[in-house]
Amino acid sequence: MSQETVTISLDGEEVTVPQGTTILQAAREAGREIPVICYHDATTANGLCRVCVVDVNEGRLLQPACIAQCQDNAKIETSNERVTRSRRTILEMLYASVDLEQAPDIHQIAEDYDVDKGRFPDAIQREAEVIDDNPFYVRDYGQCVLCWRCVQVCAEDAQFTFALTLNNRGYETQVSTAFDAPMMESPCVFCGQCVGVCPTGALKPKME
Repeated sequence: MSQETVTISLDGEEVTVPQGTTILQAAREAGREIPVICYHDATTANGLCRVCVVDVNEGRLLQPACIAQCQDNAKIETSNERVTRSRRTILEMLYASVDLEQAPDIHQIAEDYDVDKGRFPDAIQREAEVIDDNPFYVRDYGQCVLCWRCVQVCAEDAQFTFALTLNNRGYETQVSTAFDAPMMESPCVFCGQCVGVCPTGALKPKME
């Protein structure tokens, strides 16, 4: 039986994709680049950072391309003025609240979108003590953007170790071990996958 397809208008170009294809996948297949931070090919898309938002049918709200699926006859704009302004503002808010000094991929996106890194000078920046409690990597959650990549790759998406989790709520939310236990007392097997998917340097290897 042939697979069902949907046809969309992607920046004015008619594109046909299998039903269930996300807008991000369709855009990549069509040669269009949509910026991402929380999305990673090795983890489950969760639509957290909203840097990948696109305009679907000129709707009231922009849609996260990493989780929104293509709908038949949808008109999708991936880089109009509204989308560009939203992405720029999100990045400016990130720079105001998190230390992104060691996030080269985010720096490149910021350059592409002409981000004013000092737009919100009075914002409270996330601070956290560097945790050095094992021989393999350090944790600097002052550089964490809560993308969940490390938590996901440590859990069902890859390792099934469940050493990392999210603690606290609201602005106090941070990645940690269960009950903030030292890493050596957690189920961590030090596979390094969490370090490998971290986009900001919040997890830093001590050795190659």
